[in-house]
Amino acid sequence: MRACDRLLNYVKVHTTSDPHSDTSPSTARQFVLAEQLAAELKALGLADARVSEDCYVYASLPATPGHEGAGALGLIAHMDTADEASGENVKPQLHPNYDGRAVRLPGSGALLSPEMFPFLRAMRGQTLITSDGTTLLGADDKAGIAEIMTALEHIVTEDRPHGRLCIAFTPDEEIGRGTDHFDIPAFGAAYAYTVDGSDVGEIEYENFNAASAIVTVHGRSVHPGSAKNAMINAQNVAWEFHDALPALDRPEHTEGREGFYHLTSMMGEVSFARLGYIIRDHDEAAFNQRKAVLRHIAARLNERYGPGTVELEIKDSYHNMIEQIRPHFHLVENARAAIRAAGLEPIENPIRGGTDGAMLSYKGLPCPNLGTGGFNYHGPFECITAEKMDKAVEILLGIIERYA
Repeated sequence: MRACDRLLNYVKVHTTSDPHSDTSPSTARQFVLAEQLAAELKALGLADARVSEDCYVYASLPATPGHEGAGALGLIAHMDTADEASGENVKPQLHPNYDGRAVRLPGSGALLSPEMFPFLRAMRGQTLITSDGTTLLGADDKAGIAEIMTALEHIVTEDRPHGRLCIAFTPDEEIGRGTDHFDIPAFGAAYAYTVDGSDVGEIEYENFNAASAIVTVHGRSVHPGSAKNAMINAQNVAWEFHDALPALDRPEHTEGREGFYHLTSMMGEVSFARLGYIIRDHDEAAFNQRKAVLRHIAARLNERYGPGTVELEIKDSYHNMIEQIRPHFHLVENARAAIRAAGLEPIENPIRGGTDGAMLSYKGLPCPNLGTGGFNYHGPFECITAEKMDKAVEILLGIIERYA
């Protein structure tokens, strides 16, 4: 079975996670796909396939005789889909021999066009897969699951030599909880790859250092007729805080390895105001400096308006995985070799975000990220091609062969 055939099956299972839920998994519907995948893994001969109480699918394939000494290699993808667009009642659409022109999505009438998305022109002649425009497609990351499953089928049915393979499919990645209950010792891999990137041939092993910040301002409400030297308008103080940050260090003005401060929420009245930020930078020193800037601004405003006027809470979210990948750079080198053997040139760009691989790397499981062949994730213009998925499977098989 081709990976695209599996994808068409998986995307019909509603697995959207819920950032407002405090359960694990955040939505019980993710168990439906988890149980389906565990059954498929068992049918492929991974007899220990199981679903944990937190909806993690784990399975392993013992090494072929003579390859028991190879390090155990892990492959990971996530089952949930993002909530920016509906993931329910997905109706995948196939566009065989795509001509490189605009495609009208039948459910919404929206136009998927190369003028808006130039990468489409390079897909000419391939089988383009989209949703009908009323939902996302779900290739993020059901394409990664399909590619791992298809690679496993090749390994088993063609009796290819391999070291021990460890498989995991996780819930709640889209809401940042994909590794919260990931059992690394039970998983059993020495190192792993997440298969959760965009274009096929990508290797991602650098990502942002990330933190969140909450700025709380306590004002003093006084009748405006007698407010001179008495009122402290919390909204104005909050805006002073924001205005003290460099205006060009915002996401809309940055790219590549450039970091930013991003105002994500604001609310307030005269007596109380609150700002929410995320802080990002690839460089650890620059990242720490950004947090120091926030502390400096808060301190200066408290000097001006009185102690306790501004409260600042900073919480680190994740760190750049490159520091954990460097001692295991064979992961990158083997991926590069497999990509080139598949006739592609590796695409190596720093991620302007984070991945489960970053979290796992800092928990002791070095884990770069590989591309699946998909584009326009998290929305109704999401798309992928069958041929790019085939290449992703070929790359996975090449990596497995190198680790054998």
